[in-house]
Amino acid sequence: MKFLSVATLGLSLMAAPAFADGHATGDAAEGEDVFKKCKSCHMIVADDETVIQKGGKTGPNLYGVFQRVPGSVDGFRYGDSIVAAGETEAMADGWNEEQFVSYVADPRKWLREILDDSKAKSKMSFKLRDEEDAANVWAYLVSVGPAPAE
Repeated sequence: MKFLSVATLGLSLMAAPAFADGHATGDAAEGEDVFKKCKSCHMIVADDETVIQKGGKTGPNLYGVFQRVPGSVDGFRYGDSIVAAGETEAMADGWNEEQFVSYVADPRKWLREILDDSKAKSKMSFKLRDEEDAANVWAYLVSVGPAPAE
């Protein structure tokens, strides 16, 4: 029985990169560790209320972030600029890894660029400037989120 449990765990860990393939290039295990920097403001809670990562409520729940447009979690009070970014054609398909990595490196700069508005502001003051760390966080969010829509 112990062997079966170990084998099942091993197979599930091997499947995680396959799941993330096409949606993430980073290392989800490393991303889980880096996410500790994010959880002071963000949580990850599944649609069925399963808590994946306890965290703050200053930022929106990041469950399924790779399948939604910026500024679109019902009930969360976003800043005007992130909502406007979500309404742009560039974000019509929602977040992708490249946009996420750029956003978390400097949220205000990203908003000003995507909106072509030098006065755009971000409520997110934290900056995750290391691209590898950001890609790893993205991979982690993809790995714990719902199955990607085809």
